[in-house]
This record gives sequence, C-alpha cells and structure tokens, in this order.
Amino acid sequence: MHLSESINSGFFFLAPWLVFAPVTGLLINLIFSKSFKFSENMVGAVASLASGAAFIVSVLLAYSVSLNHGEAVSVPFAEWIHIGTLQLDWTFRVDSLSTTMMLVVSGVGTLIHIYAIGYMHEDVRFKHEEGRFTRFFLFLNLFIAAMMILVSGDSYMMLFVGWEGVGLCSFLLIGFWFEMDTLARPSWANSNAAKKAFITNRVGDFGFLIAGFLMFWYLGNSFQFDKVFEAAKTAPPEIIVAITLFMLVGVAGKSAQIPLYIWLPDAMAGPTPVSALIHAATMVTAGVYLVTRSAPLYTLVPQAQYIVAMVGAGTALFAATIAVGQYDIKKVLAYSTISQLGFMVAAVGMGGYVAGMFHLITHAFFKALLFLSAGSVILGLERGHHAHAHQAAHGDHGKGKKKEGKKEEHGHGGHDDHGEVFDPGDMRNMGGLRKTMPVTFWLYMIGTLALAGIFPFAGFWSKDEILLDASLHFTSVYWQLTIAAFFTAFYMGRQIWMVFFGGARSDAAKHAQESPKVMTLPLVVLAVLSVVGGGLNLPFEGFHNLGHWLGYTIGEVEGLPLNLPVAGISTALALFAILVSWFIYGRNPLKENQPDPLKKPLGFIFTGMENKWFVDEGYFALIINPFKKTSAFLADVIDGRFWHDFVHDTVILGTYNWLSEIALNEYADQKGIDAFANWLGVATQWVSANMRKIQNGFVRSYALSVMLGVVLILGYLIFK
Repeated sequence: MHLSESINSGFFFLAPWLVFAPVTGLLINLIFSKSFKFSENMVGAVASLASGAAFIVSVLLAYSVSLNHGEAVSVPFAEWIHIGTLQLDWTFRVDSLSTTMMLVVSGVGTLIHIYAIGYMHEDVRFKHEEGRFTRFFLFLNLFIAAMMILVSGDSYMMLFVGWEGVGLCSFLLIGFWFEMDTLARPSWANSNAAKKAFITNRVGDFGFLIAGFLMFWYLGNSFQFDKVFEAAKTAPPEIIVAITLFMLVGVAGKSAQIPLYIWLPDAMAGPTPVSALIHAATMVTAGVYLVTRSAPLYTLVPQAQYIVAMVGAGTALFAATIAVGQYDIKKVLAYSTISQLGFMVAAVGMGGYVAGMFHLITHAFFKALLFLSAGSVILGLERGHHAHAHQAAHGDHGKGKKKEGKKEEHGHGGHDDHGEVFDPGDMRNMGGLRKTMPVTFWLYMIGTLALAGIFPFAGFWSKDEILLDASLHFTSVYWQLTIAAFFTAFYMGRQIWMVFFGGARSDAAKHAQESPKVMTLPLVVLAVLSVVGGGLNLPFEGFHNLGHWLGYTIGEVEGLPLNLPVAGISTALALFAILVSWFIYGRNPLKENQPDPLKKPLGFIFTGMENKWFVDEGYFALIINPFKKTSAFLADVIDGRFWHDFVHDTVILGTYNWLSEIALNEYADQKGIDAFANWLGVATQWVSANMRKIQNGFVRSYALSVMLGVVLILGYLIFK
C-alpha cells in the first residue's frame, strides 16, 4: 500500500506526539522532580500520564486511519539523511499495522507504569536512595519513546533507530538493580543479565544490518518501505532470500528465538514491571512486527517463510519443555514468553500475519497480567517475610530475650533479618497463597487460563487461529505447536498448584500480604482484556475485525472459520494437561523441602528440563570458553610475546638500538662527522702555521707575496 501525503483530515498531525509525549514526561521528571521535590506518586503520575497521552494519540490516529478508509498516511517531521541519492527524512507512517502496535505498546505500557508506582515504592522502601524512584520512571518513558519510533517509522532505517533504542533501554532497565541483591541473587547477576541481553541482541542486530546493506545495494538505494517493496518485485530471488534470512537473525535476537533466546530468562532478574514491559508488550514483539511489516518481501520467497515457521515452531516446543522444570515464578513465565513468541513467529512465517498479530495482542494482555501478578506474589512474600521477622523480634523482646550479634536489618530482595537468605521468587517457598492473596489468585487464574488456551479466554481464539493455519499449510509446524500448547497448559497448572494451593511452605507464605490498589487495578483491567480480547477477531462471519483492519496494510486477508476438530483437540489437550498437573502437584500438594514429584520418574529428562537442556553450558563450551582462550592467546602470545616482546622490543627497538649505537654513533658520528671535523681542524692548523711564516713582519716577505700575486694574475690573463 502506498502512502498518502494528505494529512488535512483527521488527527494525523498528532503523530509526532507519539514520541514527544513520553519524552515530555521524561524531561519534566528529569528537570523539575528534584528542584520541586516531587513525591513518588507525583513522579509516577507524570510518567504514567505521559505514556497515557501517547495512548490517546494512538487512539486518535487509529480513528483517523478508519476515517481515511484504511489508507496509509505519511506525516513528515524533519529532514534527516540527505547523501547523494539517499534522501531519508524522519517521517511517521500511520496505517492499520502501525497503529495496532502503537495501541498495544502505549496501552499496556501505561498500565505497567501505573502498576510500577506501587511496585517501586515497595522496592525502595528499605533503600532510601535519592533519585532512584525517579530514575526508574525516566527509563520507562524513554523505553516507550524508543518503541514508538520503532513502530511508527516509515523506513527500515527509522525502524532500526527505534530497534537500537529499545535495546539500550532494556540494558538500563534489566541492569537497574546492579548495585543490590534481589531475589536472593547477587547484584552481579543482574548486571551480567543486562550485559548478556545487550550482547546477544547486538549479534541479532548485526544480521539486521547486513539485511539493510543488501536492501540498499540491490533494492533501489532506499530504505523507505514502499520503495523497497516495489523494487523487490523485480530483484533476483536469491537476494530476497538473503535479505529475509539475515532479517530473521535480527528477529531471533529481539524476539528471543533459537539460537539467540538465551538472554531473556536471565533478564528476569530485573523487576517485574520491566519484565512485563520488555517481555510481554514491547521489545520482544518487535521481531514479529518486523516480519509482518516485511510481508511483501517474505511472500516472494516461500523457502524463507518455511525457515521462519520452523524456527518459530521449534522455539515454541523447546522453550515449553524447559518451563516444566523451572522453580522461579518469573523464569517459568520467561520461557513461556519465548514459547509464545515462537507461536507468533511460526504464524507470520506461514503467512498467517493476522493470526500472528492477533496472538501478539492477546499475549500482551494475559502475559502482562501474569508478569505483574507474579510481581504481586513476590512482594506479598517479601512483606510476609519481613512481617514474620518483626513478629519474631517483638516476641523475643516481649519475653525479655535479647539475641546478641543479631541486628534487625531492612534489606530488600529477600535477605532474612537473621542472616539467612530467602528467595521470594522460588515457588518452593510458596503455597497456600490462595487464602492470603485472594485477589492476586483470581487474577493469576484468569491469565493462566488465557495462556493455556481455555475457552472462552482470549488465548483460546488467538492460539487456535495459529494452529488452524498450521494444520492447513504446515503439518510439522502444527504438531510442534500442538505439543507446545500441551506443555504450556501443564506448566501453568503446575505453577498454580505450587503457588496458590496446599499449605504454606515458608513463614513468608503464611504471612503474605495482598498488594495495594494502585497495583491491583491495572491487573483488573488486564484481566478483563484477557477475557474479552478474543473478540478482536472471532472466527465467525462478520467478526473478523482484526483481519479486516490489518488487511488495509498487508493486503487481502482470508478469514478462517472456526474448525471444531482443531479447536477441540487443542482444548482437550489443554484440559488434560491441567488435569495431569493436578494429579501430580495438586492432589498431593508439595510439602516443605519435598523434591519435585517428576524428578524421580522422569530422571535425566527432568534434569535436562531443570537445567535448560544444558544450552548455557553448551554455549560456554563451544563459544564463550573458546573465545576466552582465543582472547587470552591473542593477548599473551600474539600481543604480548610476539608483538610486544619480539616485534617491538627485539625487531623495532633492537634495530633502532643497533642503528643508533653502531651505524649512527660509530660510523656516521665518530668515523664520519667527528673525523671530518678533526681533519678540518688539522687542516686549519696547518694553514694557520704556514700563514704565520709569511706574516713575520719583514718587508721582503710582503714584497714577495705581492710579486707572486702579480705573477698569478698575469698568468691568468695570458693563458685564459
């Protein structure tokens, strides 16, 4: 679809405020929060309102697109790069696809901002660092701004700018806790997770860059979407294959697909609001958006589509198996996110762009709900942990007992007041939270049922549309995704039984406390969306709303009807998986320090799941350790011994010393310059001595000299 330059109608002129609104909130908090002594609530309100303003602009832009009958509109903002034939300006592209991403990013992002007001208050209540709370919200606003640049740009270059921007923000947010222990983890684990995410994404970005270079060289010396797509129609197929596959490398990095998924689970060491923002609604969906935006390229090369679909399906199944063996409540959700992203990538790889985007939207709803609810669980246990510690301390004082050497400590992150380490994120420390945190329990249940694909929740409709598409076109992809869906329902059922049912397996779980309203209200909104979100694209005649909407941008879209066998199989498998999880974990709830019931019967298989199939160890063995050894070899042998010791010290410095000592000093200086100077001195002395004989004071001597001079002159005149 070509862009329309007409922005006179509607609200298209507001497009720059997609970026300016969160940047404005950032600047207000940055400049005025300290001088005017903004409270935490004020800082959070400014940041949330800024993100909310971006959401309102997104709504108005989507409305304008509908008024424009789906016609894409170009909104020029500023000149950017003008080099030779490359004329690239900062231009906003407003169409049905971009506005869909704008709504998801800003809408879910705003709810996460509001939730973070309560969460971050809890985070800093034991660590009074000036500016800490404000700095966190500055990063959140910057993240939203970068993501808006990514989804609103009219060229691959602007998309890449936003792409790198969210990469920077993820580094800042994942490593936000670099100086303090969280979740019984040392602080260096958080900084390492940030570095791991940053480096892994740069590997993916390198693939994206190569795709961009090939695009510029072979597709009309342009990065603008429509020009690239038009030029691709007449380009050699092998060039398009290369571009799309190198683009897949970027997708694998940003959307955590095999083999570059490894950064995302470790990034869960960051805070839950960041986990939700990065892993559910924004950054990780960028790869899915990139493939969907590049649909005209992928459609030209079915072989590349097949590879994308297989990578997505493989990732979905692989990550789902790992989630079964995890105990950290957020790491289960992290591997679940990787798996669900695999569903989306598989969908867009098969050409099911509407199905992929549909699942992207619903997944943002229920996965943000689950991440934030997990945060409420963690904070509930931390509050319970500290409450129990205070009770114990007051009880000891009441009995007149004083424990020597035990000072009450208020440390965030699960450090026991009596010196022991407590991990509030470990599901083995939970149990029975259904009674102490009932609101969070029901919200978590809604998210779980939506993720498991149980009727009538949002995940049922979006996931089944992907499965139906796969059953019609890629049988191998269908079965991989179906098995992954079974594992999804199982590990989420396992999580429910371990976290909320049975008896409390720690004192913290016994004294867990419900979250404040500022945290629960955004969860209620997300829960509602997780229930009704499927209505965006129901598989019934006249209800393919999202398909019709996205069709304006990606072309004619076939509305798939409800397929009862496919829906029935997936639902039956999901219910069966939940039943199996209840039989293993719910019927006889875990006791404190009891080993996992699957550990013994599954043996090495469960060990593999628990240890993430030893992929990290494989990376260390095959890549990281050889890299370290190569680096050490280059540093010690090549740089140290060869270059420094041999080339520099022996060859260069030795040659210089030889030249200076022998060639220059002995021959040039002593036997050359010094010898000539000495000869000149001797010659001068000889001449002087002989001249002294003439200048003796006698007239005859001077007369002889005059006569000789006359003779010489006459001789010259005669014989010349």
